[in-house]
Amino acid sequence: MNEQASTASAASDEAAQYLTVNLGNEEYGVDILAVREIRGWTPVTRIPQAPSYVLGVLNLRGAIVPVLDLRLRFGLAREEYTATTVCVIVMVAGRQFGVVVDAVSDVVDVSPGGIRPVPDMGTTVDTEYLKGLTSVGERMVLLLDVDRLLQPQDAQMLEAALASSDVKAVA
Repeated sequence: MNEQASTASAASDEAAQYLTVNLGNEEYGVDILAVREIRGWTPVTRIPQAPSYVLGVLNLRGAIVPVLDLRLRFGLAREEYTATTVCVIVMVAGRQFGVVVDAVSDVVDVSPGGIRPVPDMGTTVDTEYLKGLTSVGERMVLLLDVDRLLQPQDAQMLEAALASSDVKAVA
């Protein structure tokens, strides 16, 4: 095995870090490399004709960032936003967006061998948004595939809605 191949192999064996967040009684992991910041909940500017799970947009230091309610994205009941409600800003394919979750727990290390496939067991969450699951102590953590949370057609619709509204998008 050449040195470059062994380095790539060693890198893929390293544990990845996930920020764990709560939605109801379930715990989800977001790849820490996609997380840009964690903010307390603040009201957003609503966008006409956006899907119900898109709450609106937020001005983040001059950049217009779409904000999704992860509960609504997963078809869960809407909850009242409280002091623990947070907006996690993630970067996917060069685009930032926020996801509103009930609370942030901690950061956990997950080895590639510790990730199990998601069984189809009638979970409340559509498994298309999940990479797998892992156990952290006694807890099960569902690992989110953040690339799939904002679908390409949703992003295009948001761009069109932003262009036709009074909200100005800044690249």
